[in-house]
Amino acid sequence: MSNDARELVAASSRVLAAAGHDDLIWGHSSMRDPDGRGVWIKSAEWGLDEVTPDRVQLVAFDGTVLEGGGVPHSELPIHTEIMAARPDVGGVVHTHPPHAVALAAAGLPLRPVSHAANYFVPPDVPTFAETADLVLTPALGRSLAEALGGARAVFLVNHGIVTVGESLQQATVAAVLLERACAQQLLTATAGTADPPGTEPSWSPPEESLSKREHIYHDRAVAAVWDHLVRRLPGAGAR
Repeated sequence: MSNDARELVAASSRVLAAAGHDDLIWGHSSMRDPDGRGVWIKSAEWGLDEVTPDRVQLVAFDGTVLEGGGVPHSELPIHTEIMAARPDVGGVVHTHPPHAVALAAAGLPLRPVSHAANYFVPPDVPTFAETADLVLTPALGRSLAEALGGARAVFLVNHGIVTVGESLQQATVAAVLLERACAQQLLTATAGTADPPGTEPSWSPPEESLSKREHIYHDRAVAAVWDHLVRRLPGAGAR
């Protein structure tokens, strides 16, 4: 299982980098250890695009590195506290994608102007604004988990995003979709400035959003999206 976990975290990291979530050496995704020992997560000081299986660690919930080398991420409490609060979560992603950061910093709620946004809305995507600094302590991690609640994603205002899923594959797809949704909303707002006065952007009402979610983002489709994203990686095949 350790090799499978390392491969999955490495693939998730590279998928995120390819999808525009790369931020120098920052950002990370994790998988819950099936044996309950902690989380599998990349070691710090590597960019998402540089993550290989040998750069993935098993870190206990108290921060002790159980397997793998390198420096553990200081924001480990994001992953450990969310997994402690959400037994249904098997994967967590935290990144700093530019459009999602911009949308949240502008104080704008995510609107279902696109297919991607319907994966999350309704209800509204929650926000965490207790701090824009790093989430370095278990107390801050618990506050973030509380802000996330039962949602798929949370905006960390002036910081980044967190997405979750039953699996790391689902959490990764959610992160990709959230950044795409934010980019599409900002593009819509920009296009609206060229329209005649009185023109307003449109988006799906709640009942249509829920219908689209059922039709577009059922489990089989999300799994196929993951496979597609992995196939697009340089030198990678379907997993």
